[in-house]
Amino acid sequence: MKLASKLGLAAALVAAPSLGLAQDAVPGVDASSDSIFILNSLLFLVGGFLVFWMAAGFAMLEAGLVRGKNVTMQLTKNIALFSLAAIFYYLIGYNLMYPLGTWSVDGVLSGVWGTAALEAVGVARDGADDYGYASTGSDFFFQLMFCATTASIVSGTLAERIKLWPFLIFTIILTAIIYPLQASWKWGGGFLDQAGFLDFAGSTVVHSVGGWAALTGALILGPRIGKYNKDGKTVPMPGSNLTLATLGTFILWLGWFGFNGGSQLAMGTVGDVADVSRIFANTNTAAAGGAIAALLLTQFMFKKPDLTMILNGALAGLVSITAEPLTPSLGAATLIGAVGGVIVVFAVPMLDKLKIDDVVGAIPVHLIAGIWGTIAVVFTNSDASLGTQLYSIVVVGLFTIVTSGVVWFILKATMGIRVTEEDEINGLDMAELGMEAYPEFSKG
Repeated sequence: MKLASKLGLAAALVAAPSLGLAQDAVPGVDASSDSIFILNSLLFLVGGFLVFWMAAGFAMLEAGLVRGKNVTMQLTKNIALFSLAAIFYYLIGYNLMYPLGTWSVDGVLSGVWGTAALEAVGVARDGADDYGYASTGSDFFFQLMFCATTASIVSGTLAERIKLWPFLIFTIILTAIIYPLQASWKWGGGFLDQAGFLDFAGSTVVHSVGGWAALTGALILGPRIGKYNKDGKTVPMPGSNLTLATLGTFILWLGWFGFNGGSQLAMGTVGDVADVSRIFANTNTAAAGGAIAALLLTQFMFKKPDLTMILNGALAGLVSITAEPLTPSLGAATLIGAVGGVIVVFAVPMLDKLKIDDVVGAIPVHLIAGIWGTIAVVFTNSDASLGTQLYSIVVVGLFTIVTSGVVWFILKATMGIRVTEEDEINGLDMAELGMEAYPEFSKG
């Protein structure tokens, strides 16, 4: 294409903002079924491996925000939870999440929800793939990453005092049953979707579910030893490595482009690609808004900027825009993200006053900002109903609290979920794993 033509196209896009929203292919240009199938599948795959990279982000963030004596435990939990999610979402979760569709994976429940097998390469001979849309394999891969993200959220909140194996058993239940069931209510064509609930990439379906499960676990588990003194004051317990925490935040920021951009679920037309680019831009500016809001607010409130608040402010901005990253303008997306950053700065001390010990700040970031993001949809998407958004938040929240609470209480009664006082004081790395992340350094 000549430069003049490119400039003309750019001018047309600027002059006609409606082109930035989903639309059919350009009139007169016929996108073949092969091309649509390839491009849509490619979006799922690229988006999926970007979201997979978020697993590294969670691991680095948590490793940096826990004390040195618990770093190996957090790293172990993160690689184990992702691996368990991959297996149990395959065996059970995916077919629970899409009970009404024709796409299913050859797992334990295939005979209940469908009989189509997932083939490694190409279009499945039995028709499992939706030719003209995308491959079943790419969809399964993409959706798995969202499921694993939900479990990662729980890990950081309960750090430094929970036993490894009870946590991993909870992860299996969360990824195989709890997450897929509630996700089916929206993304599987269930009753929340039919009611008009809008959650583009999962502020509620993914992030608040992880947040509710984490909050329930934190209430049952209790705070770390020494976190709150007899006078009710909070005792700071600084993380071991803010360099790692910052790296983890940037990795999560990068992975979020796949999280939100891939949720367009289509890249076979000019309109779809324009939408994906708009989503990328809005996702990025929301994170920036959250970070700057936390930077300015902590300077004003504490007289010095707080890096941990700034990092979580960026993440809260990302969670806030996840429910609707397509329809806002850049300015609106920035403001939505900025509110997320403000939420973090106020919610972290609020939880401490309630003696709810959230080691990495996941509850403010994923739960409270997730609720805000779900409500914020009504400000930019005319199809959204505030009543429906609030109803869906409550339904998903109650379901997650009850189901995760039952699992946590059963685990507590049968095998115990908290390490001994001695092990907690000495650190979970040596007590649970017998190895240290930084054996040559002194640890706080």
